[in-house]
Amino acid sequence: MNKSYYGKLIFEQSKPGRTGYALPHREADTHTLDELPESLRRQNKAQLPEVDEPTTVRHYTNMSNNNFGVDTGFYPLGSCTMKYNPKINEEMAALPQFSRLHPQQDAEFVQGALALYYDVQSILSQIAGLSEFTLNPFAGAHGELTGLMVIRAYHMKNGQHQRTKIIVPDSAHGTNPASAAVCGLHIVEVKSKPDGTIDVEDLKPLLDDEVAGMMMTNPNTLGIFEHEIPEISRLVHECGGLMYYDGANLNPMLGICRPGDMGFDVMHINLHKTFSTPHGGGGPGSGPVGVRRGLEEFLPNPRVVKTAEGRYTLEHSDKALGSVSTFLGNFAIIVRAYAYLLSLGKEHLEMAGKLSVLNANYIKERLKDYYKLPIGGLCKHEFVFDGLKDEYAGEHGSPQHVSTLDVAKRLLDYGFHAPTIYFPLLFHEAMMIEPTETESKETLDAFIETMKKIAQEAKEQPELLHTAPHQTPIRRPDDVRAVKDANFTYKDLTASK
Repeated sequence: MNKSYYGKLIFEQSKPGRTGYALPHREADTHTLDELPESLRRQNKAQLPEVDEPTTVRHYTNMSNNNFGVDTGFYPLGSCTMKYNPKINEEMAALPQFSRLHPQQDAEFVQGALALYYDVQSILSQIAGLSEFTLNPFAGAHGELTGLMVIRAYHMKNGQHQRTKIIVPDSAHGTNPASAAVCGLHIVEVKSKPDGTIDVEDLKPLLDDEVAGMMMTNPNTLGIFEHEIPEISRLVHECGGLMYYDGANLNPMLGICRPGDMGFDVMHINLHKTFSTPHGGGGPGSGPVGVRRGLEEFLPNPRVVKTAEGRYTLEHSDKALGSVSTFLGNFAIIVRAYAYLLSLGKEHLEMAGKLSVLNANYIKERLKDYYKLPIGGLCKHEFVFDGLKDEYAGEHGSPQHVSTLDVAKRLLDYGFHAPTIYFPLLFHEAMMIEPTETESKETLDAFIETMKKIAQEAKEQPELLHTAPHQTPIRRPDDVRAVKDANFTYKDLTASK
């Protein structure tokens, strides 16, 4: 797909015989081909587009202009997916001293990289109030799995083989039960109260000697601080379980409070969320896992340790749960996080959390007269609307009703990316908005005014929203079919058969 000079979409630009450049024929090419086994040789000429270089360059440039990124506009998906990444982080990660390292180099010759890795471990331990971190996991869900493996290894060592239940709130991220299932644990759901926090009374009957632990996100997916954590932690520990902290929402807690101080034993942190590397589109990521004192031995191999002589080395232990990644995880993301942490410094880290909370509450208060706010009061870094208010949305179930999906699609026409919709599952028309700390008041005000305008359009011209977006390269694709019946080929090679 590409835009022509006249603004039309062109899906086919190949012309027979047209080339960008041609490589000279070399005698060696024939000899090389002769060395290939017959089974590996192409039987038919490759079906490739025939295009000149300017057309090719313009095609991909125009395609890139159709993408939406945090560098081009406001992304109210926030630190969950798109938080602004300062360019100094990219410059540091691109330094040849880092980018040209080979993972199989001897530790003696990569002392600087190992020192950086060790420093990030130490800084995260201070931020989280835990004893030690591993940076090996490649993503948040990978970190969840690793943390749960630590919990299982702990119980196995203590002969508690029956502990195979993991308690997960009904407001949890979907990766929580998924990671637990992959780890061989059985999920037990605990309900939330009307105020969005965990129902301690519903939790109590679930606690027995089969419980391996409990997973919690704080603030939870509704953006609400779980104020009964000390009591929950006490109850879980009394029954012999461990507490797991899903650090996906750590952003507003930075420098304010620490999971380790709340009674959590294991946690993961998303470096690519809280510490600035946007991972929209599926990557890249990093999900470090931290543990309290007494659980360090279970962290995966290898571990970066500092010797008495001040040197850094890789340590492998038979007590560890094994390896969860090749080498030392996603090193380039760790470099970016290190640059971000040093830029903020210990004295300014808490400002990121405070500003993210301020920005979220500012948007919430300015829009609550137009959109349903199922849970009032102070939120943290994010909040959830339950669709438009009835006077703007119209009667539910009627042809004129405007849904959360309609609002999200209409936002695209105004140059804003849509927020997370239909999650968490506690609300039928959920719309989760998370601005992060990096957005200016002017950007927030522009978003607020647009959301107000969309609410008014829903009331007066609902069909405008039903058919949105109107200004994007494509309108409303069949999302399910796009996933299940994706076509990545240049030509339909089956058509001629």
